Amino acid sequence: MRIEEVTLREIRMKLIAPFQTSNERMEERHIILVEAKTDGVAGWGECVAGDAPFYSPETSGTAWLMLREFVWPMLRGKEFAAAADIADLLDPIRGHNMAKAALESAIWDAEAKQKGVPLAKLLGGTREEISSGVSIGIKDSLDELAAAVRRELAAGYQRIKIKIKPGKELPQVKRLREEFPGTKLMVDANSAYRMEDWRLLKQLEGFYLMMIEQPLGWDDLFSHVELQKMLETPICLDECIHTEEQARAAITLGACKIINIKMGRVGGHTMARRIHDLCQNAGMPVWCGGMLEAGIGRAHNIALSTLPNFTLPGDVTASKRYWHEDIIEPEVTVSSQGTIRVPTGPGIGFEPRLDLIDKLTVRKERLV
Repeated sequence: MRIEEVTLREIRMKLIAPFQTSNERMEERHIILVEAKTDGVAGWGECVAGDAPFYSPETSGTAWLMLREFVWPMLRGKEFAAAADIADLLDPIRGHNMAKAALESAIWDAEAKQKGVPLAKLLGGTREEISSGVSIGIKDSLDELAAAVRRELAAGYQRIKIKIKPGKELPQVKRLREEFPGTKLMVDANSAYRMEDWRLLKQLEGFYLMMIEQPLGWDDLFSHVELQKMLETPICLDECIHTEEQARAAITLGACKIINIKMGRVGGHTMARRIHDLCQNAGMPVWCGGMLEAGIGRAHNIALSTLPNFTLPGDVTASKRYWHEDIIEPEVTVSSQGTIRVPTGPGIGFEPRLDLIDKLTVRKERLV
């Protein structure tokens, strides 16, 4: 295989409603799309980096620079056997996983199209449908939060995740447990707490949560080891896991009992599969997190979620939860049972809506 050219596009999409985490409020997403022509076939990827460095050191601006100045030049003219080889070719670049994943995932899409198979099958997926949960941002009032949860459960979603931060956790979880006692419920702190908050986090155990996601520092593996010893509730690591080596350390040291795998955060499908396999061999379940993706990123998440150890409902949801119009056809839909059918067409199984993408594009660059 050989990449002939790459086209970068930055699109801007306004969310249906603002999304609030412990450290930022998002109303619009600046999204980089990558189109890679490989042996005459176009594959598509999406960069999940945000506009500001509040989740990750990467941003959409740094990703564009890295793709243009380093990632693409490192692959230009190279011959490789399969998309699975790209991760090792890009290994000399330290970090910048979201930029790497954007191009790497586009090549996976192109290879699956060349072979006439769904991306899920090429990755080794085993499911015809995946389970879907939702992530609900921090709300101004308990009534607003309860109403949001009520809507999502009525739509069929199998698991509810709420964002929390200091002062916005115990009353929220207590209210939801009183109103929705049988619901699968988890919380996500996005690194909002410190080790000295352990007594507060311990109080969450009275509400039988599925997990507490990334309570402590985004790069603080050691403190999560100490905190997990104090909690019966599983800790799930997200921001701490960028590499296979970090995942192995987390498992060996006992820093968590669950890992959230985000393809963009770890550098692409190949690295995501390696972490998946590592966790599966260790008996640790994984699930697929979301980054407010548009349709192309969402499609890649669907394919990844078909791997056998993705045993917990992920954050892959219907397009209409976030966007008035999505950039793929058909849009992603969720059944009344909270499941998403895995596409059976070649590649990601969805067609990019080029007319809408062009309308939303604010900058574009062709790399040859």
